[in-house]
Amino acid sequence: MFKIILKYAALSLIIIISGTWLVTSGYWPFSPKDIDQFAKCRRSTTSGVVGSIGGPFTLIDENGTAVTDQDVITEPSLIYFGYTFCPDVCPLDTVRNGEVVDILAQAGTSATPIFITIDPQRDTPEVMAEYSELVHPKLIGLTGSNEQVKAVSKAYRTYYKSHADDGGEFYLVDHSTMSYLVLPEHGFVEFFRRDQSAEMVAEKAACFIKNS
Repeated sequence: MFKIILKYAALSLIIIISGTWLVTSGYWPFSPKDIDQFAKCRRSTTSGVVGSIGGPFTLIDENGTAVTDQDVITEPSLIYFGYTFCPDVCPLDTVRNGEVVDILAQAGTSATPIFITIDPQRDTPEVMAEYSELVHPKLIGLTGSNEQVKAVSKAYRTYYKSHADDGGEFYLVDHSTMSYLVLPEHGFVEFFRRDQSAEMVAEKAACFIKNS
């Protein structure tokens, strides 16, 4: 009987040591490394696509200078893809994002609204500068070559289709209307629909920022 007890005691010790090694080394499937620190903040439909949205980009700022994502995403940022000639949704959405930034500022959190054009043919750096000044003092307007804009749009999985070939200077551009919350140290963490109020977006964004 004593030998059996010793046998099971030794086996238990091996299991404990092995389990400790698995957890500390990161191989244990329930290691703290795999715990989503933003779980309580996320939409259930977001968690499965976080790693596949966003990433490095190179664009042109309002001064005509080439910038990267690291140059402009220096604090929590709300990124929106649109164009300055947009007659309806873009002005409303960019103003909403500016309001979100103001609400966060009132709570002591600094954030930046970023506007990336999907119409670089008309949205030159000068045009983006004028648009940004009208919408919000912190708004960063970014343009670029067709290839650069396509690349960042693909990275953020957005959609746009220009009707420039239809003729005339007043063409429209179809596009998706999500706003993307990006944190410098984590990248993309959440998206927001355009029907969500500034208060709702600010509350959700604050959760991510607090837990980052």
